[in-house]
Amino acid sequence: MAQLAQARTQQHEQQQATDEKLTLLHQARERMADAFKVLSAQALQTYNEAFLNLAQTKLGQFHTQSSSELQQRQQAIDGLVQPLQSSLTKVETYLQDLERHRLSTYSQLSEQITQLATGQLQLQTETANLTKALRAPNVRGRWGEIQLKRVVEIAGMVEHCDFTQQVVADNGALRPDMVVQLPQQRRIVVDAKAPLSAYLEALDITDETQRLVKLKEHAQQVRRHIQQLSQKAYWDQFQPSPEFVVLFLPGEIFFSAALEQDPSLIEAGIAQRVILATPTTLIALLKAVAYGWQQNAVTENAQQISSLGRELYERMRVFTGHLQKMRRGLDATVDTFNKAVGSLESRVLVSARKFKALGAGSGDELETIEPIDRMPRPVQPMVENTENPSV
Repeated sequence: MAQLAQARTQQHEQQQATDEKLTLLHQARERMADAFKVLSAQALQTYNEAFLNLAQTKLGQFHTQSSSELQQRQQAIDGLVQPLQSSLTKVETYLQDLERHRLSTYSQLSEQITQLATGQLQLQTETANLTKALRAPNVRGRWGEIQLKRVVEIAGMVEHCDFTQQVVADNGALRPDMVVQLPQQRRIVVDAKAPLSAYLEALDITDETQRLVKLKEHAQQVRRHIQQLSQKAYWDQFQPSPEFVVLFLPGEIFFSAALEQDPSLIEAGIAQRVILATPTTLIALLKAVAYGWQQNAVTENAQQISSLGRELYERMRVFTGHLQKMRRGLDATVDTFNKAVGSLESRVLVSARKFKALGAGSGDELETIEPIDRMPRPVQPMVENTENPSV
């Protein structure tokens, strides 16, 4: 029992010791926990401060680097943008100048179009007035005569063309509008009283069918006028004369309009000894006549040219004779001069030079006279051309 009590007592003491140890352990754990919290808080605060310092340092370095890189990029961008900005400025200036030029050109174009419209109206008015004036036979005839004279002036045949405004001469003979003088007293008769009334009426007609009728009437009028000229037989009045007469149409359009409606007009005219002519074809005809006059002038002056050629040949023959005599005189003069130089050198100067060697002479040495070794160019004799002695 005593052992049990002792054991219980020991156990109780051990229990108390154990409780005390547990209490101490809890206290130590609490102190350690408090100390750990304090240490953790300190460590965390220290770490946070170090992290913040490090972050601030890194952030400052990054900010500095970023600022430097940003500045470099800004400079690079400025380097790229500056030429672009300059180009855009030039383009804007060019566009402004272009716009001003466009406005100015548009204003000028508008003014020119207005002037053109005004001129067109005036042209239409003048054309209408001209058409009305040409309806009168006397005005139309006068206009044809003026066109005919103009053609003659262009061809340079005024000297060889005779104009008249009289239809019938005093002796009752017919008088054409113009007579072209040919070499050897030949003549070409030209009539300028072409019928144009139907064509002028066709210009005022807007209906195509009625206009075509008037154009056909114009062709018929030209054909009738061809027949009338053929019946006048001008070639019998002017002798000698080619057996045809020229019907002058004062405009190409009158000829083409008539020929378009009646393509056989040319053949009909030739069959009746009437040649249709427009300003262009008449100029060609007059140019051919002018060439004939030139050849005639050359033929008429051929004898005079031959006489002048013979006279010139004779004068040249006498002149070359004088030159030949002059050459012979020059040859003799040169030969005499060379002989005199040879005699002077061998007979006179040899002795004269000894005076200076003996002390009797002073000054420069006597010059040596060179003989003349050039000869006059011979004159080629004139050979008469047996094929053409007049040349």
